[in-house]
Amino acid sequence: MKKFLTFIILSTATIFTAHAQIQKENVMIGGNLTNINLGLDAPHVFSVDITPKAAWFIHDNIAVGGYVNFGLEIAKNSSTTTTYGVGALGRYYTGKSVEILQHGRFFFAEATAGIGGVNVSNGAGNTNGLNLSVGPGFAYFVTPNIGLETLLKYNGLVGFGSATTQNNLNLSFGLQIYLPGKKTANKIKKDIK
Repeated sequence: MKKFLTFIILSTATIFTAHAQIQKENVMIGGNLTNINLGLDAPHVFSVDITPKAAWFIHDNIAVGGYVNFGLEIAKNSSTTTTYGVGALGRYYTGKSVEILQHGRFFFAEATAGIGGVNVSNGAGNTNGLNLSVGPGFAYFVTPNIGLETLLKYNGLVGFGSATTQNNLNLSFGLQIYLPGKKTANKIKKDIK
């Protein structure tokens, strides 16, 4: 029985390793858990937010999906700022591993488009409208299906409110889980049987 369980575990690990995380039909679920935001417009502030994401690989190295964003900033002697966003995202991975870090995938690029807003409690600097972002990222796979990542993105918000535009650079850190697609899952089931 021990040998049989060892065989199943090794077979499953080999299959997951043999099928790349970023291949067609795989699914990516996760998000940015913290976000360090350096505002380029006044007031220059730092904030923290959460951005869950989900994407499906339509082709090897190319994923499309969606995101939701919610952020809150509370500072002493300052207004409360609430941020939100929802929209579509796209990712492209170069597919080449970084030589220094064996499990790293450098130069994935992410772009998003959706609706979003920044609302300040005192009414100054409110903008709600079209939210666009783009930037490069780095993912380090701690297991064949779990990636830790960092992403540097330019965010632009154009709309209406007391301010018609807002721009900033975000350095975010997150965690993504890469699940096998239906064909890969069926292959694993057949191999286990």
